Amino acid sequence: MSTFTQPEPSDSALPNVDALPLTGERTIPGLAEENYWFRRHEVVYQRLLDRCVDRVVLEAGSGEGYGADLIAGVATHVIGLDYDDSAVAHVRARYPRVDMRQGNLAELPLDAGSVDVVVNFQVIEHLWDQGQFIDECARVLRPSGVLLMSTPNRITFSPGRDTPINPFHTRELNAAELTELLTASGFRVEAMLGVFHGAGLVELDARHGGSIIEAQIARAVANAPWPADLLADVAAVRSDDFDLLDANERAIDESLDLVAIAVRP
Repeated sequence: MSTFTQPEPSDSALPNVDALPLTGERTIPGLAEENYWFRRHEVVYQRLLDRCVDRVVLEAGSGEGYGADLIAGVATHVIGLDYDDSAVAHVRARYPRVDMRQGNLAELPLDAGSVDVVVNFQVIEHLWDQGQFIDECARVLRPSGVLLMSTPNRITFSPGRDTPINPFHTRELNAAELTELLTASGFRVEAMLGVFHGAGLVELDARHGGSIIEAQIARAVANAPWPADLLADVAAVRSDDFDLLDANERAIDESLDLVAIAVRP
């Protein structure tokens, strides 16, 4: 798997725009308490960025916009799409090289066959009609176009539950369910990857009672102050602390997040 990366612009190079509020529905860069989740999402953008080089890219569900801006550093043109008014306004102000638009992911406001790549990271679990959205991705992609999708692995994210832990999630998926959704819309799944803790994060798991994730969730649920050592460890996490591995390299059902690379015929 390629590890081509594009440097992010420094904070001093960005417009002075207020950050979006942290609601739990999307991750936000630049917050110490949120840094683990931000880096866990960022690694997927970085490792798949080479798929967007010299391409017309749609990021469907672009959220805060940091990912669309990263892609804009290598792509021919990047369209960001989000339904939320505040997110659209924020991206337009903070990331001017992203062609930011407002619209519903169930009916993508793009012409058929108009983009080379659709990026959809940590979004599909929020959607009510997941199959319709994937059908729309197939419609707007050109022949041989690529859908890059990530989502929490239901098996490890909401273990033993019939409903998601995250109140913003409608339906979480395991690898087999995600594959079924993609193939039902005509996609060929080229690869199913998983996000895992690398060696440094495994050490942090051991340091914080077996799971740095559970340590963070416990603070949030209790609305309690963060211990200084936990906050320092979370703030120090970087994207290269995560491994992105093919299903042939490690059991995909053990992954934290699923990452699918799917091709439209």
